[in-house]
Amino acid sequence: MTVEEFILAVKNAGITLTKHQIQQFEDYFDMLIATNEHVNLTAITEKNDVYLKHFYDSLTVSFYEQDLQTAEKTLIDIGTGAGFPSLPLKIVFPQLKITMVDSLQKRINFLQEVVTTLDLSGVEIIHGRAEDIGQNLRYREAFDYATARAVARTSVLAEYTLPFVKKGGKFIVMKGAAAQQELADGKQALATLGGVLHDEFEFSLPNGDVRYIQIVNKNKKTPKQYPRQAGTPSKKPIG
Repeated sequence: MTVEEFILAVKNAGITLTKHQIQQFEDYFDMLIATNEHVNLTAITEKNDVYLKHFYDSLTVSFYEQDLQTAEKTLIDIGTGAGFPSLPLKIVFPQLKITMVDSLQKRINFLQEVVTTLDLSGVEIIHGRAEDIGQNLRYREAFDYATARAVARTSVLAEYTLPFVKKGGKFIVMKGAAAQQELADGKQALATLGGVLHDEFEFSLPNGDVRYIQIVNKNKKTPKQYPRQAGTPSKKPIG
């Protein structure tokens, strides 16, 4: 996906990028590639692939959860890595208030550099593990949305994310071909943590890769014992 194809594909979804936003994506790409030479941020480095599999893929969330496009919502991105999906969403929808969580300080430093260089406001970057931060009353059940991309299977991901979502908020699951099996395996975890599947969308990226976006509504508070201590959710998933 060339830059021009990216702009057109986003426009076909009803979103027109400004020259400033297009330049922000260019700068983001340049910083990603430069930093990736000494910090492990991504295995995807070809420009066309970054624009398709990172930038465009991140924005697909907003095609199906359209409140992200216009409303002043809060979103926490768990295990954000190089900033996906939260930074592309922030670039295109600057009214969003974004919180990014990652456990590796080198990635945090990169994210801070990107946020500063692109002059993004309304962004908080937190160094730590989701299991620890999810018990912090400042962040617990404080967000309209939680996202996580390529972090863990859904049964584990639910425990990393749902504790951050306020009652009435949403956890947005972004998955590839294994999405439905992971959701079936994670049903008990979702229910235990206060979530219920509201909607599911299957679509393909322009290159044919299958994607699923699952919208999980938070309909009751997460019990206080969750998330469990760091490392436990991945070793002993709920259910």
